[in-house]
Amino acid sequence: MTLVVGECLVDLAPASTGAPAERTAGTGKVGAWARQLVAMPGGGPANIAVGLVRLGVPTAFAGRFSRAGFGPWLRSYLAANGLDLALSVDADEDATLALVTLDGQGRASYTFYGPGTADWQWDATELPDLTAAASADLGICAVHTGSIALTLEPGAGVLAKWLAGLRRGNRVLVSFDPNMRPSLVGDLSAYRERLPGVISSSHIVKASDEDVEVLYPGATAPEIAHRWLSAGVSLVVITEGALGATAFHQNGARAHAAPPPIEVVDTIGAGDSFSAGLLAYFAKNGFLGPAALTTLDEGHLHDAIAQAVSASALTCTRPGADPPTEQELARFIAERS
Repeated sequence: MTLVVGECLVDLAPASTGAPAERTAGTGKVGAWARQLVAMPGGGPANIAVGLVRLGVPTAFAGRFSRAGFGPWLRSYLAANGLDLALSVDADEDATLALVTLDGQGRASYTFYGPGTADWQWDATELPDLTAAASADLGICAVHTGSIALTLEPGAGVLAKWLAGLRRGNRVLVSFDPNMRPSLVGDLSAYRERLPGVISSSHIVKASDEDVEVLYPGATAPEIAHRWLSAGVSLVVITEGALGATAFHQNGARAHAAPPPIEVVDTIGAGDSFSAGLLAYFAKNGFLGPAALTTLDEGHLHDAIAQAVSASALTCTRPGADPPTEQELARFIAERS
């Protein structure tokens, strides 16, 4: 089983029909300024967990769910998608809201309402014990986390320390995606100071070219990949939007894949579907473990990146963070091969 740790929040996205303000601009009445928003389950880790289950990978999710408001609704959504929620926590704080803004090309940006919400108040006692005996009992072979879960304190520091312990044991594969949200980071220098410890705790690091630019202005993807590989990471993957993604392995293997032509509806959850597609390939082909990952050859690496890019592209063809099922992804790839 794969365990995903992090936030499950509410995306407030524009309704597909457009807002009344667009049709009645120019008046001073409050109704003319009303916006039609759709509440959708979201959050990078939650999207990845759903994506993994839909691709046939048994997955557990550890999140902090508000007892009231949107919390029970978010829990029900993950349960309906087949996720094991036994390691999740009931919280007194409210659920996090993310207001989604789309540009003319459907690219999403986010405004978050926090940080005093449930998702980043982790206490060390709330995280599962994944020592050798415990991880075997739970059947967990890999952990994925990232995004806002490792951005805001107090949870960020707690999770970073927990990941370091997992890496020392080296029995459970650790996957990390920074998924940077600069508007939430606040003190970027403090985040940069914490990041090397999280990187060195990880076997897989997937980041976007936008993450790299924010964290290391002016640096190239190969330069950052080399830095992270030198820190002990086995595999670094850098996504580049419409250009696809490039993977760099510690054994010298390298692969690139570009997405097929598509009509973009929006990019909500695109990077999360990429991560799910990547991890699902490794799970299905016997590479989702610290030792197994080191044996990855260039052929399998290319196939893994190609599947991940396709999963991301398919998600961009429909609204919201709606990752594909195994059957949908197979059909999508076959139609474009």
